[in-house]
Amino acid sequence: MSGWLPWRRWRESRPEVRGADEAASADADPRWVVVDVEASGLDPVDDRLLAIAGIAVRFRQGEPRLSIADSFEVILRQEQGADGDGTTIDKSNILLHGIGLGAQRGGVPAEAALAAFRDWVADSPIVGYHAAFDQTLIQRYAISHLGRRPDNDWVDLEHVVQLVVPGLPDRSLDAVMARLGITCLRRHQAAADSLATAEVLLKVWPLARAQMGRRTDFRAFRRLAARHNWLPREGG
Repeated sequence: MSGWLPWRRWRESRPEVRGADEAASADADPRWVVVDVEASGLDPVDDRLLAIAGIAVRFRQGEPRLSIADSFEVILRQEQGADGDGTTIDKSNILLHGIGLGAQRGGVPAEAALAAFRDWVADSPIVGYHAAFDQTLIQRYAISHLGRRPDNDWVDLEHVVQLVVPGLPDRSLDAVMARLGITCLRRHQAAADSLATAEVLLKVWPLARAQMGRRTDFRAFRRLAARHNWLPREGG
């Protein structure tokens, strides 16, 4: 179906995680989903949602494992006058996100795309990097096209990184990936970025777990992320 993209290329490019999804029990192990979006610009309130991608992480005996087979990706159809604003497809940032005019025009209608994403996420908590952007866009589109926003819990992995990976030159995903030795086939592409974010989660998990105390569930992880508010501000 046009608009739905395969994950085979990511699985083949990551031999170290090929068997990870088989290692976890889909019924017994906690499931988190790591999500990334592509948009027509940098304003989540006004710009358009172009694509959503995600990958599941399952926990077995308290350890996270990538579940490559449990992944999602969709390109949303962009049409003349979408959202009722009479705006044509934005060509200015295609070189950045790589979603060409044909892919945008041949994508999945927004209502179907958001419904499929909702069904894939189910009741799993969601992890993102600089997650407020992704959360705002997804919730905005869900309200517009499905009549309600998802009530899943979110956590910003960048907040945890601030606490457990000191001395970064900046807080970008690129800086974190470089520090942790993670490579990405193509940055600023939702599927690749969600996979890279999931790999960051796996890398920082031992450091985060050491600070979470006795509980290591999502609620404890989110409480850890909230501690970034106590850190001294740059220049302060």
